[in-house]
Amino acid sequence: MDGDPAVEPSELDSLSLTFPLPYRVAFIILLAVWAWGINLHYLYIIGIDVPSLIRYPGRPSPHHPTHHLSTYRLATVLSSIYVFALLVFWIFTHGNPELVLAWDWVPLMYLAVLLGLLIVLPVFKNLSHSGRTRLRATLKRISIGGIAEAKDGKFGDILLADVLTSYAKVLADLYVALCMFLRSEGGGATARPDRSCGGAVVVPLIMALPSLIRLRQCLIEYGRVRRGRLTEATGWGGQHLANALKYATAFPVIVFSALQRNSTGGQPPPSHYYRAWVGACVVNSLYSFYWDVAKDWDLTLFDGDLRGSPDLRAFGLRRRLHVGPPALYYAVIALDLLLRCTWSLKLSPHLGRVADWEGSIFAIELLEVCRRWVWIFFRVETEWIRTTAVPGLDADDILLPDYHNHNIQGPKYEDDD
Repeated sequence: MDGDPAVEPSELDSLSLTFPLPYRVAFIILLAVWAWGINLHYLYIIGIDVPSLIRYPGRPSPHHPTHHLSTYRLATVLSSIYVFALLVFWIFTHGNPELVLAWDWVPLMYLAVLLGLLIVLPVFKNLSHSGRTRLRATLKRISIGGIAEAKDGKFGDILLADVLTSYAKVLADLYVALCMFLRSEGGGATARPDRSCGGAVVVPLIMALPSLIRLRQCLIEYGRVRRGRLTEATGWGGQHLANALKYATAFPVIVFSALQRNSTGGQPPPSHYYRAWVGACVVNSLYSFYWDVAKDWDLTLFDGDLRGSPDLRAFGLRRRLHVGPPALYYAVIALDLLLRCTWSLKLSPHLGRVADWEGSIFAIELLEVCRRWVWIFFRVETEWIRTTAVPGLDADDILLPDYHNHNIQGPKYEDDD
């Protein structure tokens, strides 16, 4: 993007003509609701009680729908409104660039409805009201880097904050759409996205905010460990510092990317910015990949002493596997590494320009959301294994169904709406 606020209708790309930026942002937000419902549904089938892990309140009656069904209902309502708003936009614009720019308030109106129903407005109490209330309270707490105590739902705070790191670019695009709508010059929210809207600093700051939230949460956890009684189980808190460092490695990537994008004088950015950006991307991607596998999923692939142990279900994994067979874990590890390195597309002289197209940016955002959705299955499984490890009882004796036993149903947990 050249940052020029004056956008002519003829400059609209084909994607913005039919699927403008506000609708793309709304689509990815909707995708998160459906994805969370699928997470809950599958984990429920294999016997993992997600509500108990995030300390979700109990139910007043066994006759209310399960959590995943309630989530599906909410997603269906939001999706129906989305389809209606998109059809209205297509009917009135006919792919005409001038009309696309003139009707930019329609997708923004839907975005307002979507965010209002999900976060702001406590309406429609028969539509996952308690879940939306919990989401609103959690967002309020983690928005400043806060984190609950373990007994109050710390794991839920961590999950949501980690999801926000995958939505960093989506949050930035949400700001860009609003900024283009409110400024006096330019084509409005449905124009070609101007990611320098509001200045060269605002978008990078928004993208850095989710990582900053998780960094502060890690430092809070480190402080809690140091103030408490140090035991072999708690350690001295070094793992929280290492986790904080992982999130800190995102900042150089954002900074050097912004420096390259905002180089002045019409000249190409200095080559040392590019080299520094590549180095920062390598460090961030590999560190994050290692942490996903070794820490978030408790797999032994990088542990030279344990990965070949005969007690493991398969090489480099662990004793208890509930999400699927060993082949699935290997596939997910490979997928996680691949999607952690999508930035490498820009290293190719043939693909570098393609990676900056709006369609490619949208696809990369979708892939990151997909990666996080898969990550949640294995992160929740790991937390379940940790919390169900009973002293004196072998891990394989815990009454939890294996991946191949789909006839064993997990604990019934009901929603209150």
